[in-house]
Amino acid sequence: MLVEVCANSLESALNAERAGADRIELCSELGVGGITPSAGLIELVKKKLHIPVHVLVRPRSGHFTYSDIEFEVMKADVLVCKELDVDGIVSGVLMDDFSIDVERTRELVELSQGMHFTFHRAFDWVSEPLEALEQLEAIGVQTILTSGGMSSADIGIHNLEVWQRESPLTIMAGGGVSPDNALKFKKVGLSAIHCSGTCFGNPLKLEGKISMNSKKHLIEDQVAVSCLDTLESIVSAVK
Repeated sequence: MLVEVCANSLESALNAERAGADRIELCSELGVGGITPSAGLIELVKKKLHIPVHVLVRPRSGHFTYSDIEFEVMKADVLVCKELDVDGIVSGVLMDDFSIDVERTRELVELSQGMHFTFHRAFDWVSEPLEALEQLEAIGVQTILTSGGMSSADIGIHNLEVWQRESPLTIMAGGGVSPDNALKFKKVGLSAIHCSGTCFGNPLKLEGKISMNSKKHLIEDQVAVSCLDTLESIVSAVK
């Protein structure tokens, strides 16, 4: 069974290889579902690892319906990954009705030619998953990362089993995969799992320090952007 580790740093990537993982999905900021890692991190991981490196192409947190500007960034990131000899791309785009944005996803797949393409957990928001599987197969997607449309792959395991039976694509279980449930996915016929194996370390005592986390930026149904009117007012006040 293929084991893919979602690695958020060079240390995580090295640990994944040492543990015997088959490949990694490299990303940053797991707390928001992952975003595209820096080019420097990608380059270092590619130099130091011997297993395949797939990279998440997601320009921001929040939903998966992107503006024209955001989509330009995504395409540029795919090309950077190609230049850095990345083995696979993990990405995908939805329409605002939560159907697959077939045209934009096809464009990403075509830009990723020569690299494996995984459609990420945006799949868990689609309303018609079997139809979506057919659409993604038709445009050249190879793997679907999904929790079965549920909050965890363990809860969605029946859907995962059905989807794998109905589709030639690789259905890769992701979301809450742990030592306690990993074998379940193999037993129902899946051939790939995705996990982070996260633990925490390097603690510092932060008592009395102001928080640098900002809940106001964690709004999943909207996109944070620097507001032109607000910026003009600030500039005008001091110039």
